[in-house]
Amino acid sequence: MSRVVVNEIEAKVGNDITFNDTVKIDTLKGKTTAGSIAVQSEGSATTTNLQQGLTKQWSKYDQLNSSTVDDSFNTTSITDTATGKYVSNFTNNMNNANYSASGSCIGIGHYYGITTGPHSSEALTTSAYGMRTIRVDTDALADMTEDSTTLNGDLA
Repeated sequence: MSRVVVNEIEAKVGNDITFNDTVKIDTLKGKTTAGSIAVQSEGSATTTNLQQGLTKQWSKYDQLNSSTVDDSFNTTSITDTATGKYVSNFTNNMNNANYSASGSCIGIGHYYGITTGPHSSEALTTSAYGMRTIRVDTDALADMTEDSTTLNGDLA
């Protein structure tokens, strides 16, 4: 296998560098601003910010059976605070509490709705957010068997 080691690659004509096949990169970093990479949107010349479009935290867990986390990203733990109330705790904090948290849930034999904080002890903070799960047939708080949440916003 051949290897070429250089400090910088410059396009001979124009600004585009083209690769024939798969490119393997461990880290992407904006050149002008480290935390900003523009990505061309679908079918147009407009761009979107790569970092803004990434989910910063998500989790799938079973609230009914001891808040067992099935899978997650950037989630330290799920804290069950009361029936139908829980808090998702982050591994890496958010920049501020102005982020978007949403989710969905299913209970045994019924479909349910889910709402986000702030709800007293379940308020949005930079390190956690609270959620409440509500039975749609009774409008009462209830623990669910399949809870899924996602969070979008800016990491600290």
